[in-house]
Amino acid sequence: MILETGTVVAVESDGLWVETIQKSACEVCVAEKGCGQKFLSKLAGKTASIRVLLDNQSQQKFSVGQSVTIGVPEDVIVFASLLVYLLPIFGAVAGAMVVGIYGGGGDLQSIGGALAGLVLGGWLVRMHSKKSRNDLRYNPILVGSDTDPEIVQVR
Repeated sequence: MILETGTVVAVESDGLWVETIQKSACEVCVAEKGCGQKFLSKLAGKTASIRVLLDNQSQQKFSVGQSVTIGVPEDVIVFASLLVYLLPIFGAVAGAMVVGIYGGGGDLQSIGGALAGLVLGGWLVRMHSKKSRNDLRYNPILVGSDTDPEIVQVR
């Protein structure tokens, strides 16, 4: 499980919005002093807001500005990466192949088929995202907070 510490920026009835600071590969690079990327990364201070579901917990326990620790299982990250990147690409290749084989067309028709497959793949990713929006298996979980260090058990 990948753990990240963040600050609560909004409290909703079914979840929290947690803001975390994005880390770059500079944290583990050996060329720290010879590269300006680490300096620019610190200067920019990029943040990300992440929605964390409250698993049978009361939102009254949390307030804006509170520090919390969230966890994301590694298998969720791998599955999401494969889904987001590969499904549209496979859709584009399949669309180009179907139009090329059955359409009997030229290059423009194959490009149109690839574009249609890419859009269909993106649409399928979006539908899966909407369907799993409130599914605890695909969302970050709350691991601890500054007031209650062991809120839930790590799955």
